Amino acid sequence: MALEKVKIADLEVSRLILGGNPISGFSHQSTVADDEMRHYFTADRIKALYRQAERLGVNTHIGRADHHVIRVLMEHWDQGGRMQWIAQTCPEIGSPQRGALNGINYGAKAVFIHGGQMDNMRIHGCLEQTIPVINMIHDAALPAGVAGHQPEIFQWAEEHLDCDFYMCSYYDPVERGESAENQPGGDERFADADRDRMTAAIQSLSKPVIHYKIMACGRNDPKDAVRCAARNMRPGDAVCVGIYPKHRPNELEEDVRLFEESLNAVRARG
Repeated sequence: MALEKVKIADLEVSRLILGGNPISGFSHQSTVADDEMRHYFTADRIKALYRQAERLGVNTHIGRADHHVIRVLMEHWDQGGRMQWIAQTCPEIGSPQRGALNGINYGAKAVFIHGGQMDNMRIHGCLEQTIPVINMIHDAALPAGVAGHQPEIFQWAEEHLDCDFYMCSYYDPVERGESAENQPGGDERFADADRDRMTAAIQSLSKPVIHYKIMACGRNDPKDAVRCAARNMRPGDAVCVGIYPKHRPNELEEDVRLFEESLNAVRARG
């Protein structure tokens, strides 16, 4: 099966990308759901999901640059898997530089700075610390990007960073002033107003955008969420969707179908 593809610099990625939050136990719902995801996603089940994604034409996975994800990806590749990895830095292992180095050293095809880290640096007025990280990724001949939950992150990046892509969250669920890490079990806010601000801001950005958190972490109806993303994606954009098949075994297949139908509907309307 062949999903439509777009390019991030010279990297060809499927327009629907496999997300990594469920695999790493980030439900953005409750600590009980976090633990359920961690127990469900054994290495074998993660690799089975990679293989299913490949059969459906999904050629790219966005995953944390931690040793758990790296180990499973290496097993998958050693067993003949072809899934491309876009590495996300992760605050629990250290600085953005540390996370980026893991991606560079262990097979990532592109690297971006975690949205919580970007939000935290913006609050504390030190976004310029991202410049050497982006340069380091480029020095390794990889596409570089940043993620964020607020349009202001990308407005700053347009003026100060030489990025190849952006990761734009539809929602801004938690304040990251105290910590760049997500704090499990806290109240999270998923407001349509935040989604509307971000989707409007995306239209003026100069780089390809990967749209994420489109489902509001399981709170939105998948059909409505995918249709909304399809309406707001530009021709060179992609979307990242996390999959948790424990309760919906055909979830990935259904999302691929919804995505293709929604893109075709948008084209038909011109």
